[in-house]
Amino acid sequence: MTWQVVFFLAFLCGIACGQIQYSILEEMKQGSIVGNVAKDLGLDTANLEIRKLQIASQNKKHYFNISKENGNLYVIDRMDREAICEMEDICLLNLEVLAENPVNVFHVKIEIQDINDNSPVFSKHMYNIAMSESVSPGTHFVLENAQDADLGSNSIQSYSLSSNQHFKLGEQITTEGIKYPELVLEKALDREKQSSYNLILTASDGGELIKTGTTLIKVLVQDVNDNFPVFSQDTYRISLYEDAPEGFLVLHLNATDKDENSNAQITYSFSRIPEKALDTFSIDTMTGEIKIIGALDFEVTRNYHITVEAKDGGGLVTRCTILIEVIDVNDNAPEILIKSLFSPIPEDSLPGTLVALINVNDQDSGNNGEVTCHISETLPFELILSSNNYYKLITTRLMDRETTPMYNVTIMAEDEGSPPLSTKKYIKLLLSDINDNPPRFQKPSYIIYIPENNTPGSSICHVQASDFDDGENAQVQYSLLNMNIDNIPISSYVSINLESGVVYSQRTFDFEQLREFQFQVMAKDRGSPPCSSNVTVRICIIDKNDNAPKILYPTQDSEGATVFEFIPHSSEKGYLVTKVIAVDADSGHNAWLSYHLLEVSDSSLLIIGQHTGEIRTGRDLQEIDSLRQKVVIMVNDNGFPCLSATVTLNLVIAENFQHVPLEITKQPRESDNSSNVTFYLVISIALISFLFIVTVMVTVIAKYKKSNTPSAFGALTRPWYPQLSLKYPSQFSDGSLPFPCSYDVCVTLDSRQNEIAYLRPIQNVPTENLIDTEDSVSENYSAQANVSENSLNKQAQPNTEWRFSQAQRPGPSGAQPTEEAGVWPNNQFETERLQAMILASANEAAEGTSGLGGGTGTMGLSARYGPQFTLQHVPDYRQNVYIPGSTLTPTNGAGKREGKASGNKKKSGKKEKK
Repeated sequence: MTWQVVFFLAFLCGIACGQIQYSILEEMKQGSIVGNVAKDLGLDTANLEIRKLQIASQNKKHYFNISKENGNLYVIDRMDREAICEMEDICLLNLEVLAENPVNVFHVKIEIQDINDNSPVFSKHMYNIAMSESVSPGTHFVLENAQDADLGSNSIQSYSLSSNQHFKLGEQITTEGIKYPELVLEKALDREKQSSYNLILTASDGGELIKTGTTLIKVLVQDVNDNFPVFSQDTYRISLYEDAPEGFLVLHLNATDKDENSNAQITYSFSRIPEKALDTFSIDTMTGEIKIIGALDFEVTRNYHITVEAKDGGGLVTRCTILIEVIDVNDNAPEILIKSLFSPIPEDSLPGTLVALINVNDQDSGNNGEVTCHISETLPFELILSSNNYYKLITTRLMDRETTPMYNVTIMAEDEGSPPLSTKKYIKLLLSDINDNPPRFQKPSYIIYIPENNTPGSSICHVQASDFDDGENAQVQYSLLNMNIDNIPISSYVSINLESGVVYSQRTFDFEQLREFQFQVMAKDRGSPPCSSNVTVRICIIDKNDNAPKILYPTQDSEGATVFEFIPHSSEKGYLVTKVIAVDADSGHNAWLSYHLLEVSDSSLLIIGQHTGEIRTGRDLQEIDSLRQKVVIMVNDNGFPCLSATVTLNLVIAENFQHVPLEITKQPRESDNSSNVTFYLVISIALISFLFIVTVMVTVIAKYKKSNTPSAFGALTRPWYPQLSLKYPSQFSDGSLPFPCSYDVCVTLDSRQNEIAYLRPIQNVPTENLIDTEDSVSENYSAQANVSENSLNKQAQPNTEWRFSQAQRPGPSGAQPTEEAGVWPNNQFETERLQAMILASANEAAEGTSGLGGGTGTMGLSARYGPQFTLQHVPDYRQNVYIPGSTLTPTNGAGKREGKASGNKKKSGKKEKK
């Protein structure tokens, strides 16, 4: 009942103090229940499995365990109070109960109470006492006391001595309160009667079941030795540092004896010493020096209680007590124990998240056992002291697994000893991934170049995105965003592989129809929720040379009409005969065109601009040149393989339409007789020289008369329309395309007729009045100057020899400034006059008054200059046309040519015929 009251009071005190304390008896059986910790701590018994209660004891040996089902604290090993606490009055075991979810630490103290489980024990089974016969009665002989590991009433309470006639039992109490039995002589000894006595000394404890211990005391009666050895003090207190080396002198005992000779010779020995001290200390029997022979350990034994006896030669013994206290030194480094560790932890864990529960312990005492704990590196973690050397490792900021997937945390514990000792503990913390990163493409945008005429289903490009996350969060899928190109879904153009990101074409692309298009690709991971990103892919179609050049001029209509170009006899080297215009539907290098003469009868006569297409004379014309030239022009592009187109052009060398048949019939033919050729050449040269002299004379006289007799008609029209002679087409032309200025066009009939038709420039006059017919022709050129102002609709007779100037031909064969290459005239007034001229000529031809009706000597020119030849048969080249070799686009450039016509000073070498 008393024990139960003590236990109940201790339990109430523990609850009040914030901790639980149990009192139990030692030597309890295994499985004995100490108490219900969960109930006493106020824990919910239904959540015990979640709380995961466990015992965390700092002792190396565990005596208790806790049930996770009901929270009972039970014994798992034999408890010997004397082995655990030795001679301490109160034996307490400190237990720590850990609970998780949430983490809590509860402190439980268990007091182990002593039971009478140890009998008194004497250090020796037999003690020899030499006693002189001269010892007087009443002399006290101190005996060795017995040792009982129990405490209190269970320890030694009394001694008893076997009955005899000479001795009785006494008791001596030291200043330390230690009781020693004494043998008291009651009756004088007589060695001659009895030389020895055997006495039994019994020690009894105070337990309910009294336990005893005995030893034999053998008393030897000797001669007189009446002085005992004497120590300087009966108790010696020694303090030793636990790191004292072996051989260190602990104490030098020096007992004295007033006797002489052998009775004064003293020997020293351990009378009583703990077993664990036998390997630690030794004593020199002759000198009394006590030395260290083994290592001291404060954490194992803090105090030693040793009894030393000094015996003289006569057998007298004196004892002293040596109390050795071991002083702690800082010889134990702190211990770091990981009690709970949560790894891996989510990378989005908030600051303050618990990562680990750490216990730090140092077996040293005092400052040597005071430990501080910290993290050595700068990491997103910190240690917070929880309670009783427990630390919490928590997060301090947000973490990113993609930047640092793992942390090696080094925990350092250091005590306050001198010198301080430290311990490091390494914790490997892993971060678990969350889907916090969208896929990222390798490029901000893709520009892909593919050739046209590709094969449907072929791969175009490969878009690739990577995700810094892990697992399913990093698995990327690709798709096309819905969009239309010209109201056609993008899926009709391209498709994409869901897993690889390879883009395939769904159709054949034509550069001439579609040059580029773009779409967006979305990369989405498989996380929850998923993250995605887009990238723009631009597909550029590369042109291939799949279009042959197309020749715009000269044209060959479907009726197969022959195209003729005229070259005057007066043409010099470099004279612009015509210009070939071609275009190519391709672009770039594939549209760079070059012009070549494929077939030509005389390669020296004509040359062609490789990049401009202009056909010019390569030399001055000769009389022996063929009057008809057939030229085949080939136009090549710059692609690979090269594509080409050809056109056939017929060239006629003649002064005018009237001379065409004659000159053709008179065209010299190749003959085997070289002498005839030479003769004709000489005659031709002489005739040409004569005609040239006459022409110069007539020209000078005409110019002289014209300057003296001004014409009213010329005075009226000269400022707007400069008088141009059709006989000198190169006088106001530089050999390029025609000028947009007004000029006189005269069409004469056959030499057997007297009627002429002409076109003369008059401002603000209807086009139907531009064509006049006169019945007579004036023989004098000066008659033109006498025309009055009232007869402006009349014009003086022109020279009998006339021709169309190079500037009046349709197409690019007319005169054109070289710097205006590619410019085509479109002057409306000029076009109307040219159309009126052609219509008038056609009417006269129908009436039989003109030589242009397709009669003899016309060379079949009615197909070009007949009534059916209108301006609608002339191709319109004012559209934008790419001309290789030139950066210009054909536009209306009439104004430019008007400004340059008056500055051309080039003279023609052709002879003027009167």
